[in-house]
Amino acid sequence: MKHCLVVDDSSVIRKVARRILEDMSFEISEAENGKDALEKCKARMPDAVLLDWNMPIMDGIDFLTALRDVTGGDVPKVIFCTTENDAAHITRAIDAGANEYIMKPFDRDIIEAKFQEVGLI
Repeated sequence: MKHCLVVDDSSVIRKVARRILEDMSFEISEAENGKDALEKCKARMPDAVLLDWNMPIMDGIDFLTALRDVTGGDVPKVIFCTTENDAAHITRAIDAGANEYIMKPFDRDIIEAKFQEVGLI
């Protein structure tokens, strides 16, 4: 079973993503900020990261940059999931190492399509 780390400061978003991804047969762990997520990745590297942009302590871009510098941090497929939807944000995320980008709000069809595009399903 593939493992996905859901990183978002909103417990509601984490809960919705968890339900969708568990229905897609993913094992889920959660983090409420980038610092917590990075620690979890160092302990157990996930196959996928569903990542928010705006979070306290460490935001999504800083987390992604740090993740890609960690041994094995090049492995997870990282999909940004955020309200930041202008071209500059999308370009910055892809340049930092994101594999895909989802706009909030999302649903199962959107997550499934993006996970399929990056080879997770």
